[in-house]
Amino acid sequence: MASKTRTALIVGASRGLGLALAREYLARGWHVIATVRSDKRTDLHDVQTGARDRLDIVHVDINEPEQINALHAGLRKRPLDLLFVNAGIASDAETPIGQISAEAFAEVMINNALSPLRFIEIFHELVRSDGTIVAMSSGLGSVANNTEGGWESYRASKAALNTLLRSYAARQVDDTRTYLLMDPGWVRTDMGGPQATLGVEESVPRVVDVVEAQAGKGGLRFLNYQGRTVAW
Repeated sequence: MASKTRTALIVGASRGLGLALAREYLARGWHVIATVRSDKRTDLHDVQTGARDRLDIVHVDINEPEQINALHAGLRKRPLDLLFVNAGIASDAETPIGQISAEAFAEVMINNALSPLRFIEIFHELVRSDGTIVAMSSGLGSVANNTEGGWESYRASKAALNTLLRSYAARQVDDTRTYLLMDPGWVRTDMGGPQATLGVEESVPRVVDVVEAQAGKGGLRFLNYQGRTVAW
């Protein structure tokens, strides 16, 4: 008997890590529902040609609660094996915290911490009881490993993401789902820059391997793309 096709919802898949995640899960035989913020054509749309009806592209701005609720209503009859929230920004990342504007700081915190957790809060019920919920974090979100400073607003937003998901998971009494915060490494994307140590093709398949290895284990873990625990 053929195995059932698993379904992943990947949030923030128009480019970079999210686009690579969509491609990787498609290559592994999954059905992928992938979100983009803009209604303009993206590189993700080019992937549809070879996806054989296994890729659905939906438009949602996760900073807009009404759009999240509308997407939830549209997908409420489609159980998910995986929810992977990848959306995030790094505005004014190199500006010292004492010099960044309140508006820029709020924008980073909303995009990287508040909106991902709000999305998870709304969508977690669509994830199967043995499914997995993942938020893309960063090694820069580790407070314990912050020995050099820099990228302060971005670090703060990812540390906030980690704390909020940890708090959320702690509230889910008897929840058998697996929760993961993933550090993909320093990757050559628009955000990571050309000096980063990893290509997308090196990071993303290993991220997916780690997520697959953790499936069904339950609980919450902060792991990197090599499957190693990252200090909080």
